[in-house]
Amino acid sequence: MADTSNLTEAEARGVRYARELEGHLGWLDTFSGTALGVLATASGIYTYLGVSSLLDDNGAMSAFAAIAYSVAVSVGIFVFWSYMLRLFPAVRGARARIGLLGAMGLGSLAIIAMSSWLNAAALAGSAAVEQHLAETVQDYQGSLERAHEIALSAQGLERDVARVRQSFEDLSEQEATGNLSGLAGRGAVFKVLRQKASELAGLEAQIATQTPLVDGAFVEGNAALSRMRALTVEPGPVEARSVEFSEQAVRLAGIITQLRQLSVAALVERAAQDLSASVVLPELDGRSEATRGDQAATITSVLEVLAQRATTLERAAQAVAAMTPPADTTYTPISAADAVILYARNFVPSWAGAIAIDLLPAVLVFILAITQGAIRTGREGAAVEDTLTIAELRAALQAMREMEATMTAAPPAAARKTDPEDTPQVTAFKAP
Repeated sequence: MADTSNLTEAEARGVRYARELEGHLGWLDTFSGTALGVLATASGIYTYLGVSSLLDDNGAMSAFAAIAYSVAVSVGIFVFWSYMLRLFPAVRGARARIGLLGAMGLGSLAIIAMSSWLNAAALAGSAAVEQHLAETVQDYQGSLERAHEIALSAQGLERDVARVRQSFEDLSEQEATGNLSGLAGRGAVFKVLRQKASELAGLEAQIATQTPLVDGAFVEGNAALSRMRALTVEPGPVEARSVEFSEQAVRLAGIITQLRQLSVAALVERAAQDLSASVVLPELDGRSEATRGDQAATITSVLEVLAQRATTLERAAQAVAAMTPPADTTYTPISAADAVILYARNFVPSWAGAIAIDLLPAVLVFILAITQGAIRTGREGAAVEDTLTIAELRAALQAMREMEATMTAAPPAAARKTDPEDTPQVTAFKAP
């Protein structure tokens, strides 16, 4: 305990408080260096795992490079925080504190840049890559469904074509019975109507042949998607699964392209444009001039109706063609470290752990700074001799006794011998 005989009661309590804190710090200091070394070593191990995931080559040189980098990180972390633990609590001036605080901030950023993100890659790298695979599957699924939707909409144009075809067939039947131009039979008007109905029937058949192809491509695409989903959750190394996932992605991209090519919207649009533009007018076969005039008038009306139907069919095809195409999706293999950064929001706990293992000593720095400040506050107003403990007083008295004993045991200085000849002669003069 300290000698507090010359102190006030408050000052004595402060000295005892400071002495108690110093005792705690002395005990904590016995293993603080070891704890800091363990933290630095653990960070170096996870850094090694993160660096290894970035290196493509698995040879001896790559392993040596990863070990060298992780050792450098461990040493850097240990040295940096050792400086901070010793110097930051010891400085007193505000300017020095701010300077060291800035240096600690820069050092922490450097540690995060060279170590923490690699630690996060080691902690959550495989899960982040699986997250990337799952996100890619969703993108491909959206593209496949959109391509299938557009293809089905194009196949729906078959009903529009069938409706126009049926209208021309009905008109031809009316012409055959004489209810259209007033002339029963299969004359010029009938031939024009049948010509366009035949063209539309051929287009309708061509569209119908695409339906099984569209359905088959969609089934095949769903099978590829199912396999890709299974690969995202299967056990085993994610690198091996990524290889097969890439193969399935290439296959699925081809299926999506095939679905886009199976869309008949462009075909129907061109057919609608040709419907009214390419009409082969037969020779009017009426027996009289009046009959031929009626046929010409009816054909003109038919051509107007044909143009209207063609315009309607063309607009329907253009509406399908104007649908937003599926997004271009490409699977890009990604490393564990890049995946952790890309999907950082999904792995906040892993990032927190990776950063905490590197920056936890910062908390110890602040604890030491606060404790040292409390010790200095407790010693304010007390002289040095008032803060000495009994053990320190005994040590001081022992040192003084040893010094006195040493001085007593030393031989006295040799008296200087003088020669009578060297003694100056003094002549006395009497006063006159």
